[in-house]
Amino acid sequence: MDKSSIQCFLFILLTIIVTMISCSNAQREVGKLYTFDLEDESEFSYVRNQENGPEKWGKLKPEWKMCGKGEMQSPIDLMHKRVRIVSHLGRLTRNYKPSNATLRNRGHDMMVRFEEGSSSIRINNVEYQLHQLHWHSPSEHTINGRRFALELHMVHESLNGSLAVVTVLYKIGRPDSFLNLVKTVARNQVKLLRVAVHDHSNTNARPVQPTNMRVVKFNRPKSC
Repeated sequence: MDKSSIQCFLFILLTIIVTMISCSNAQREVGKLYTFDLEDESEFSYVRNQENGPEKWGKLKPEWKMCGKGEMQSPIDLMHKRVRIVSHLGRLTRNYKPSNATLRNRGHDMMVRFEEGSSSIRINNVEYQLHQLHWHSPSEHTINGRRFALELHMVHESLNGSLAVVTVLYKIGRPDSFLNLVKTVARNQVKLLRVAVHDHSNTNARPVQPTNMRVVKFNRPKSC
């Protein structure tokens, strides 16, 4: 086994990629791609220039039209010059507890689904329950054009149906005696995540989308 490991990228993109999705009908349907299983994994593909590839997602189903027409799509390239430091968003508080979960091969990724009410986060006094987590390889979001080896999405949902997706980026690094106690993933394990699914794609990362003049907010509470 390759002795290289993947180490958590030392920061969690909380308010940078904590994605708050409003509940229009179209966006609610797109949100189901995160929170629920697809009945047919062949409905879409990550392979470009295919009949059901990323360029065609907005035309595959009426409820997916935002994938083609939306101007607030993710993932995006997080460029330093677009980041605005703010302090009014408040802290993200976590309430994660050990709980039973189910690991499922969805064909295009590996997903861990949690029992309802097992864990949550709170943003601006709104509670979001943790539904599931899954991985993308390589990362979907980029930082100044750089892609990372792996990206974790932790999908949460509030009572009114809004989503909050907490993203963690990983990079390949040398084994570290301290970090090994926290979280490491062997390079070969990343490869196995792709081998385990059967969608014939080498990646399951969406194409980077235009920013459309959006500002990326990085929350730094005043008490920090």
